[in-house]
Amino acid sequence: MEWIASPEAWAALVTLTAMEIVLGIDNVVFISLLVQGLPPHLALRARQIGLSAALVMRIALLFALSWLIGLKEPVLSAFGYAFSWRDLILIGGGGFLIAKATHEMHATVEGEDEFEEEMSLGERARRSFFLLVGQIVIIDIVFSVDSILTAIGMAEHVEIMVTAVIIAVGIMFIASGPLSAFIAAHPTTKMLALAFLVLIGVTLVADGFGVHVPKGYIYAAMAFSVTVEALNVAATGRRRRRAEARKSKA
Repeated sequence: MEWIASPEAWAALVTLTAMEIVLGIDNVVFISLLVQGLPPHLALRARQIGLSAALVMRIALLFALSWLIGLKEPVLSAFGYAFSWRDLILIGGGGFLIAKATHEMHATVEGEDEFEEEMSLGERARRSFFLLVGQIVIIDIVFSVDSILTAIGMAEHVEIMVTAVIIAVGIMFIASGPLSAFIAAHPTTKMLALAFLVLIGVTLVADGFGVHVPKGYIYAAMAFSVTVEALNVAATGRRRRRAEARKSKA
């Protein structure tokens, strides 16, 4: 534990924690969207299970660094590309994100199908819960591999990386509840969040094919879109309050 007395180690911890939080934004958005259709108690449980799985996977990967680094070695050649296990995981995870987000967009626009409407609320909730937990675990694997591979080399001590991951996942859990509530209260933000997931999925697939897109560009675009949507939500709320005030006076 000598690193505790080292200013460089603390600087690495702060930097690594910040990076893990930024990389965890994708995970939080995905989980927050998935739990929208669940009752509050099941939504909370799904978030707990999903983020707990993310924490366990990240820590397990940190203690298997030699195996994890080996994921970058080519194992398959096709279409003129040499793919490693990391590439295949990113391509598969990115494809899953694109397909899931597109399906959710279609369901949002078209509404629930007749079969879903005929199911009892309890049956639908139980079915959705186990299905969503499975999807959360799958995407946790993708984001965990990407996150930890990015973190390798930023700190000399595994203890620092584990501490950063624990802090980041804790902040992700705190943020996931308010984010889910905000998306539920403002339905237009759901489509924006789904568009983010499609964008993230495309960048993961591109990265798997060796085309690296700097994440700063992606997060800058997301921040700009969120700012515009926040202004739109604020303007809509103000118009609603004014209309209600006029009605009360009349």
